[in-house]
Amino acid sequence: MNKVRTQLMLCGGTGCQANESVAFQEALEKELERQGLADEIKVIETGCNGFCAVGPVMLVQPEGIFYQKLRPKDVPFLVEEHFLKGRPVKKLFYVEPASKETIPNMNQIPFFSHQMFWVMRNKGVIDPEVIDEYIGRDGYFGAAKALKEMTPDEIIEEVKISGLRGRGGAGFPTGLKWEFARKSPGDIKYVLCNADEGDPGAFMDRSVLEADPHAVLEGMIIAAKAINAHQGYIYARTEYPLAIRRLGIAIKQAREYGLLGKDILGTGFDFDIDIYQGAGAFVCGEETALMRSIEGKRGMPRPRPPFPALKGLWEKPTILNNVESLANISQIILNGGKWFASVGTESSKGTKVFALSGDVNNIGLVEVPMGTTLRTIIYDIGGGIPGKKKFKGVQLGGPSGGCVPEQYLDTPVDYEAIAKVGAIMGSGGIIVMDENTCMVDMARFFMDFVQDESCGKCTPCREGTRRLLQLLEKFCAGEGKPEDLETITELAYIIKDAALCGLGQTGPNPVLSTLRYFKDEYEAHIYEKRCPAKRCVSLLRFEVEPDLCTKCGLCFRSCPVEAIEWKKKEVARIDKEKCIKCMTCFDKCKFDAIF
Repeated sequence: MNKVRTQLMLCGGTGCQANESVAFQEALEKELERQGLADEIKVIETGCNGFCAVGPVMLVQPEGIFYQKLRPKDVPFLVEEHFLKGRPVKKLFYVEPASKETIPNMNQIPFFSHQMFWVMRNKGVIDPEVIDEYIGRDGYFGAAKALKEMTPDEIIEEVKISGLRGRGGAGFPTGLKWEFARKSPGDIKYVLCNADEGDPGAFMDRSVLEADPHAVLEGMIIAAKAINAHQGYIYARTEYPLAIRRLGIAIKQAREYGLLGKDILGTGFDFDIDIYQGAGAFVCGEETALMRSIEGKRGMPRPRPPFPALKGLWEKPTILNNVESLANISQIILNGGKWFASVGTESSKGTKVFALSGDVNNIGLVEVPMGTTLRTIIYDIGGGIPGKKKFKGVQLGGPSGGCVPEQYLDTPVDYEAIAKVGAIMGSGGIIVMDENTCMVDMARFFMDFVQDESCGKCTPCREGTRRLLQLLEKFCAGEGKPEDLETITELAYIIKDAALCGLGQTGPNPVLSTLRYFKDEYEAHIYEKRCPAKRCVSLLRFEVEPDLCTKCGLCFRSCPVEAIEWKKKEVARIDKEKCIKCMTCFDKCKFDAIF
């Protein structure tokens, strides 16, 4: 007889594992065993819970108590107080920064209460390595309906009614893409999942795969029925070992249950999935480069048309969707396209998953209805900017996106609205920047990434991005000239118009958007040889303001090269010869005495 009365849903995603969740779980299970509670209380390792800023986190069910920032040293007291004496441990509750109020229930925490979980409906509530738990939450019901009750055309029509657009960045209508592949002649067709997530600050796909891998497999099964494909590939980056391991387990379990392979669910339909590990090349996120990589060739884009729906993998009709797009499919089939289309804006339906990071209090995975404003995401869900600093900008769409300033914080997140302010939705990366961010240096960082990741096939991207990077480096070093502003703008537009693939075509976006909204910072670097954000090291000279210095010695203790001279009750002094301009003293000083 099952004696389990309590389930402890412990986050076991990559973010939580990096913060000792594995050690915590081991200590917790040993303590429960020692206290004779192992038969009554079961620890379940889930995928990413989403609230990465306070991980590891654990949800106590059925009580609904939410614990945060757990460490192995907390285990004895937690087990004694909560699970033996029935007294939840208040010091491990979430604390609202503004009100200092402790919140025991997960659904009452602002980070969660402002979200809508469709793609992430199973995150943190199932064991991703147990197929029965996925099935227990209506898993594979959509696939069964599609295979047994619907024709390929009916599946495609339902997806078209839903208004689902590709969540990988371009926003192309998913149903239309499937229809093209369906109508393409040929007996051999392929379904591909793009899990090659490479944008700096992006971890949406990784988290979905770690928390709910079967949702992606189910979406691929339905897609295969829609276009009559019998083989699928998941292209996942090698840097995601946990996601790949859980995907492998999910595929094995699905095969054992007759959900993959020959004669799925007795319908006569055959379909199987293999995992292909990418080597970490950012350009392989582009669909044609990804397909060349699976074929065993160098991952380089090819001109389009022909599009993959006509000639894709091994020159056969192919559809490629990203992780989030496929995770939506089963619910669309199960609940209907109109249900999905009931949420969102006129042109962008459903929800969108974002990776919220940067200068924001609540870093994590966020899912909101399309049309939610950037202000809601950054302030209501993200908790605003830490340290009472001012918001400066938000980078949307990763290195291919653009920077949005404060005056556009009320912009709704949908494909068209974001494009109007000079950014792109992208795959869903949101990087928040405060007043200490240099926008020239930020553009340089992203251009350095794009230039490094260019495959080198086309001249505009290979040479143009290198030249853009050189000009940005000149600005940051205080060597820029007034005519360079015109050159950099002209060059950026040439690259956008002439590059072969999306990497080059969107690569100049961070440069153009910062020039559009923060041109004064470029001008300060050129005309005044000054970095307003105090981040460009070549333009900095550090001094201690005697009237503001409290003589605390914190800067002295923090300096890594002993460039600060200080004695008790004396004002600190910086030795310019030793100073390496690392910014440590500036960042550590609590009294703004370093300028």
